Order: sequence, then structure tokens, then C-alpha cells
Amino acid sequence: MEKHQIIEQIENLKGRRSYEEKRAAKLGFASLYAYFEHKHQKLALTAEASTAQLERIKIEKELALKAKAEKKKGCGCC
Repeated sequence: MEKHQIIEQIENLKGRRSYEEKRAAKLGFASLYAYFEHKHQKLALTAEASTAQLERIKIEKELALKAKAEKKKGCGCC
């Protein structure tokens, strides 16, 4: 599935193909395919990292709300 997406993306470059080939060569990739494969892997890793970060923020908010609710349970006189 991923291979098909990369090939399709390379085919649709049109005028930017020469730019992407130069960039891939500059970054040390053997082929344009390897360059785009690396880009896809990088995007997948950043997506995973962002979902993990969102999950951590969600858990922290829940813990903060629970701590706040526990503080309000006591009466104001003691």
C-alpha cells in the first residue's frame, strides 16, 4: 500500500521532479524513491508522537480535574 502511494507521488511531481531529485541527492539518498520513503516514515513518526503527546495532555487534564474535585469535598469551617 505504501509503495503504491510513493510511486504515485513520484509520478505526480511534474515540474518539481528535478528539484526533488536534486534535494534527494544533496541529502545522500540513492534514489528518489528512497527519499520519498524516508519522508513518509518521518511523517508517520511525527503523527505517532503528536498522538502520544495529545494522550499525555488528556491524562494530565483528567488528573488535574480529579485533584481539584478532591480539594472541594471538605467543608469550609475545618
